[in-house]
Amino acid sequence: MDQERRAALLSDLEELVLTEGFTALSMDDLTHRLHCSKATLYSVAGSKEQLVTAVAKRFFQQATEQIEITVAAVADPRQRIPAYLSGVGQAMSRCSQEFYTDMIGFGPTAEIYRVNSKAAARRVQELIAAGVEARALRPIDGNFAGHLVALAIEGVQSGALLTSTGLTAGEAYTEMADLLLHGLSMPQT
Repeated sequence: MDQERRAALLSDLEELVLTEGFTALSMDDLTHRLHCSKATLYSVAGSKEQLVTAVAKRFFQQATEQIEITVAAVADPRQRIPAYLSGVGQAMSRCSQEFYTDMIGFGPTAEIYRVNSKAAARRVQELIAAGVEARALRPIDGNFAGHLVALAIEGVQSGALLTSTGLTAGEAYTEMADLLLHGLSMPQT
């Protein structure tokens, strides 16, 4: 299979899985819905689990690239944090509750999410440190703030913050961005 066809198939598979989840979908369902043969799917990955893992990796890789492009375009260090977390929120809002539940319930995709959540927490910590250094944010302990964000991300990942608040993962990241921006802003003089 050529790279263009493979990318198109992965894109279609990503859209299907993000919308409906993956646990309840069989390979027969996938071939029917994607209008392809099992041989075509198996040329992308050797099993449904490997397909789902490839989709999750692709989703997070593309989301990360898009978020970093957005953040790089923001000149104000104060605005980079909410730009980053809002980008995470927008990306996660593409994920249905079915996908999110399946993702955190399946070991390989849960690990992909955990790794990306840790990377997001580190990135927010870097953005906070850069904002403090640029004197755009009040001087706080960036390590503490980064860990606080990591705990919040873990709460979203585990579902604890979602269940108790009724928010989706995308909404939770957007709320976190708003909270951080207003909690970190320099007081007006």
